[in-house]
Amino acid sequence: MYDTILVATDGSDAANRAVDHATDLASSFDADLHAIYVVDTTRYGQTVLNEASGILEELEERGEGVLDDVAARSDVGVTAEIRSGRPDEEINAYAAAVGADLVVLGNRGLGAGADVEIGSIAERVVRSGDRPVITA
Repeated sequence: MYDTILVATDGSDAANRAVDHATDLASSFDADLHAIYVVDTTRYGQTVLNEASGILEELEERGEGVLDDVAARSDVGVTAEIRSGRPDEEINAYAAAVGADLVVLGNRGLGAGADVEIGSIAERVVRSGDRPVITA
């Protein structure tokens, strides 16, 4: 049913549930698993990131740690990708580039409050994507 699964993560609790779900699906379907972490440059502003020495590198290092955790928790091989930009656009672009049959992501990330049922990034991925999406 699924040959290629993409899981998007920011290290939040919801994203960790998505990682668990994606790795289970990849194992069950013997699918390739890709994991993406997007440095949200829209949150900080590209000017701030360009002028503030080391901030972008720190955010990318955090992403590497989050993706390393995905690989450590998975019983299947994981292809990891770090991108910068608007998260929903980068997630959907990467899903298209790898031919993902399914995108899995948390229903809300680090920026959403506890009272929010679905975060803005998850909503935009669902609305603007052209492939099935599971939120966890």
